Amino acid sequence: MAGLLLAIIYLAFVSLGLPDSLLGSAWPSMYQGFGVPISYAGGIAVVISLGTIVSSLLSDRFTQRFGAGKVTASSVLVTALALLGFSAATSYWQLCILAIPYGLGAGGVDAALNNYVALHYASRHMSWLHCMWGMGASIGPYIMGFALARNQGWQGGYRYIAILQMVLTAVLIFSVPLWKRRVHTSSQDRAKASADAGAVSSSHLGIREILSIPGAPQVFLLFFCYCAIETTAGLWASSYMVKHLGIASDAAASWASMFYIGITVGRAFSGFMTIRLNDAVMIRVGYAIMAFGLLVIMVSGSSSFIVLAGLVILGLGCAPVYPCVIHSTPATFGVDRSQAIIGVQMASAYTGSLAMPPLFGVIANGVGIAVFPWYLGVLLLVMIAMHESMQRVKS
Repeated sequence: MAGLLLAIIYLAFVSLGLPDSLLGSAWPSMYQGFGVPISYAGGIAVVISLGTIVSSLLSDRFTQRFGAGKVTASSVLVTALALLGFSAATSYWQLCILAIPYGLGAGGVDAALNNYVALHYASRHMSWLHCMWGMGASIGPYIMGFALARNQGWQGGYRYIAILQMVLTAVLIFSVPLWKRRVHTSSQDRAKASADAGAVSSSHLGIREILSIPGAPQVFLLFFCYCAIETTAGLWASSYMVKHLGIASDAAASWASMFYIGITVGRAFSGFMTIRLNDAVMIRVGYAIMAFGLLVIMVSGSSSFIVLAGLVILGLGCAPVYPCVIHSTPATFGVDRSQAIIGVQMASAYTGSLAMPPLFGVIANGVGIAVFPWYLGVLLLVMIAMHESMQRVKS
């Protein structure tokens, strides 16, 4: 039963990743039909991020009341219905309204599962869990490219993903009884679990109390910057290749998925590397590779092949950062605080996803989309500074 539960958790994260890269890959084909500027993709991303912020902050209460299994299944169902609505939308404002349940569903899955795995499974499983997210995010643009290449439009791409989400919802509903049994893969995880019993019954920490914890503000800003990089790259890489390099929209939709493929492959290898390297070292390796990937994009000129390589390297660097920071949370801040800390981490991450991709859209409209890698570079520098500051506080 332990292996089956873990497989279901992995499957849930595949479902979380499937729609995450759709908007970025489809938007070059969408915006003209709605009669809006290309920068309006940021508006939809803002609404999605607001929904995820709200649901992540409420995840502690909902998970304690209903359990991680029910929260996950219902969240995936809500996301599936929102995607089906996307496929039938006829105006930009309909997309914005449908983005609300889209974001609420995604945030519910993310916060509940991240804390569950951080408490009950070893670091390698956290990396492989997020590898499953990357697999879903990598498949999404290919499905969209498939629909576009066969003249089914971006609507067809959204319909395909919605159907897959419905199937995953059915699997998750039937798996709900498995979540009532907590399975732990090591003595360290069992120790965490015993402490977790006290955490569940403890009072909720307020935002002021959380922010007063040494190292907490740094880790929240780290999450803000990391997800700003990941979401901006996912949303705008396709448009960067179309507008800056002159690549066809259907090709760019598929090529942009190379960033997510880099994340997916990197997290598969990261799971093995965490057996020998601790979380802090893995994070440092990650941001060094991210810096190299951005450098490759910056010096690529008009070469689509080099830009593609840079996106893959950037994805490889992103791979260990998010899962290793989350997995280290119970050890860094205490098991009794982990759900509260992870909830705010998710909210910080989604705030970065909310604020920074639209800001890039405004900058791209005024300065040009060529600033794409430089924008990501500034965010990376802040992320590195926050991680190193957090390490000094811990020591």
